[in-house]
Amino acid sequence: MLHKLRQRADSERGFTLIELLVVILIIGILAAIAIPGFLNQKSKAYDASAKELARTAETTAETYATDHGGSYVGLSATVLAQYEPSIQTVAGNGNAWLSNVSNATFSGYTVTATANNTGDTYSIVRTGGIITRSCANSGISTTCVNGTW
Repeated sequence: MLHKLRQRADSERGFTLIELLVVILIIGILAAIAIPGFLNQKSKAYDASAKELARTAETTAETYATDHGGSYVGLSATVLAQYEPSIQTVAGNGNAWLSNVSNATFSGYTVTATANNTGDTYSIVRTGGIITRSCANSGISTTCVNGTW
């Protein structure tokens, strides 16, 4: 019995250096492919947060107009933050922020949200009954294509 265990132990061998190097090389290649993809997902998340904030600001602006007889006159980032406390109006905490509210007239407005880290801006413009979306890409992310989102 002891003789059989010794024979089995002698026949079992570890991996050669070449085999270990090939495995390490394969892991390195897979990591080189995967890491840029993961980093891109992070910038997409920042941009999605800014898009969501712009949409929230749009909804809040419509609420403001309902309270003011259909007019957007007097609309500002501060007013939107008072109506909806979740709207962040200054950069900080790693979140997107409402960077601009402009062109507030009787029939329209422009709200612009900026993504944290990427610096991309996403705008929603209401002119009369027409709503358009535009974006400006900072060059870091790829979610702004041909100025639209």
